[in-house]
Amino acid sequence: MNPDKPDPAVTAESGARQAGPVPPFAGDAAPTTGVPKPIDHEHADVSGGWLRAATFGAMDGLVTNIGLIAGVGGAGVSAHTVVLTGVAGLVAGAISMGLGEYASVRTANEQIEAEVAKERRELRHNPAAEAAELAQRWIDRGISPELARQLAEDLRAQPDEALRMHVREELGIDPDSKPSPWTAAISSFVCFSVGALIPLISYLFGSESLWLALGIGGLGLFVVGALTARFTRRRWWSAGLRQLLLGAAAAGATYLIGSAIGVNAA
Repeated sequence: MNPDKPDPAVTAESGARQAGPVPPFAGDAAPTTGVPKPIDHEHADVSGGWLRAATFGAMDGLVTNIGLIAGVGGAGVSAHTVVLTGVAGLVAGAISMGLGEYASVRTANEQIEAEVAKERRELRHNPAAEAAELAQRWIDRGISPELARQLAEDLRAQPDEALRMHVREELGIDPDSKPSPWTAAISSFVCFSVGALIPLISYLFGSESLWLALGIGGLGLFVVGALTARFTRRRWWSAGLRQLLLGAAAAGATYLIGSAIGVNAA
């Protein structure tokens, strides 16, 4: 080897030392610290609760009363009868939706509480077996056996966190994020009422046109459907059009039935 010629390996090693370590995700690293910067992003609320109840309440109110108005309007009844039918549908539907939502969320929460209590008993009486089960779940996901077992054992020293982790891993739920049944019930009641009122607006202002009422109801369906795109990340016009078509199908069916019954009754 020529003593005057530098060794390539030594040169590369020296250059690496001078350049310093390359931070992970260098393109996203902060210029001064070399630590990767967090990415700012938001997730939609997928936990359900009041948002789900409010959305479905408004849609149910719209579809229900559009269907009722189309049905009785197709039968050729007076505008007064149409309004009476719509108001009755609004009141009955809103009460039913509110009570049903309360019972549904309350029952779901009670089921969660029962499962959490069961898991708490298991952790108290069989801590080693529960830790082994949790470690195996992590191993199945690709975590090394040594690390998985160490994490599971470390959790045993923190009973509350251990319970929370076991419930999340085994049941797929967060015991600390239960929706309020009262919030869901009130949201459903109010939004159903608002949705059911929209097709009645033209009648309440003196119009007797069935088609105007259905048109306003269809516009309401499109708007509510478009608003849901904010949470589902769908194209707003696609979400609105889908809801409009579903409501139109319901209105078309009830209108045909109402027309047939009205003709036969006459």
